Amino acid sequence: MLELADIFRRYGPEYRAKFKDRLLPSHLAAMEAIEQCRTEALGGHLYQCAECGELEYSYHSCKNRHCPKCQNEATTRWLAQQRALLLPVPYFLVTFTLPEELRTMVRSHQRCLYNLLFQTSAAALQALALDPHYLGGQIGMVGVLHTWTRDLAYHPHVHYLVPGGALSLEGSQWLSPRCDAWLVPVRALSKLFRGKFKAALATTGLCDPVPPQVWHKNWVTHCTPAGTGTEVLTYFAPYIYRIALTNNRLETLADGHVTFRFKKRASAGWKRLTLPVDAFIHRFLQHVLPKGFPKVRSYGLLSPSRRKGLPQIRTRVAACLSTASAPEHAPLPPPGKPPPTAERRCRQCGGVLVVLGRLSPHPREPP
Repeated sequence: MLELADIFRRYGPEYRAKFKDRLLPSHLAAMEAIEQCRTEALGGHLYQCAECGELEYSYHSCKNRHCPKCQNEATTRWLAQQRALLLPVPYFLVTFTLPEELRTMVRSHQRCLYNLLFQTSAAALQALALDPHYLGGQIGMVGVLHTWTRDLAYHPHVHYLVPGGALSLEGSQWLSPRCDAWLVPVRALSKLFRGKFKAALATTGLCDPVPPQVWHKNWVTHCTPAGTGTEVLTYFAPYIYRIALTNNRLETLADGHVTFRFKKRASAGWKRLTLPVDAFIHRFLQHVLPKGFPKVRSYGLLSPSRRKGLPQIRTRVAACLSTASAPEHAPLPPPGKPPPTAERRCRQCGGVLVVLGRLSPHPREPP
């Protein structure tokens, strides 16, 4: 099966030589990690089957958060942690998208402007929720930064999973939204987000290149019901520790072109896109985040500093909602240690594999 690492190993050196002056350190680090992932370059362990004597080499993963082969355990752990924080109320998915005219600038100033995107969108939603015409209280929210469309085009936006309701300012009452399909008005939210982003951008000195019409057009903001929140978390989880491209979507690498498949919408069938290798690598690398940049952030009642108060909030929710009207959640796994790792089995006979020794990292020769 074709893998992203195969493409990088074959065409990465040429790409780096061609664009070396334009590649960010984070891009170079991601390429190198993905190329070395699960190869002798990172070392590993040597196993032998206790039944048939077959030897098996197991190399370490790179653990880079942009690698399509890594971080499955971290993803599972994150999903379990977030499910444990869910409240027994209806949830909403709120999405903030930056206009197309800003995307080139955002791509050139990622750390600064991704931060602004988080800060201003969260502030706009919290401010509107505090308005007594809508909720009149403090909300909680978990935000995830996405920078891609399904075909890997650059499209920076933030998704927030928001409990349907707010805690009153004095903290004694849970305030439910007016109806299950409505949290806050999206038109007002869009205008508030646009104004806050403009004001924040003015402090960075980056306003001059922005076309004036950007501040007069409607910005795209969506708010949709999200059930109990579990499905949205399941959608988020795979993209917390990697980019939205799995190796099984890669189809061919031929004549200097890469073909991969994608879906325009969840309900639509698969489509195929063929790009020159340079264009494909560029399309992937533009979603590599700056080193150490947190792509998941929590605010309000769900912020790390306030999570200790969640048991009290659950009590307020229980007092406000009857058992019949509260949405049912799947039972959460009990706290404790993760389950023990399953025994490794021989590919030939199914026997138990025994560790013979550790393999030291061995640098690979350039492909």
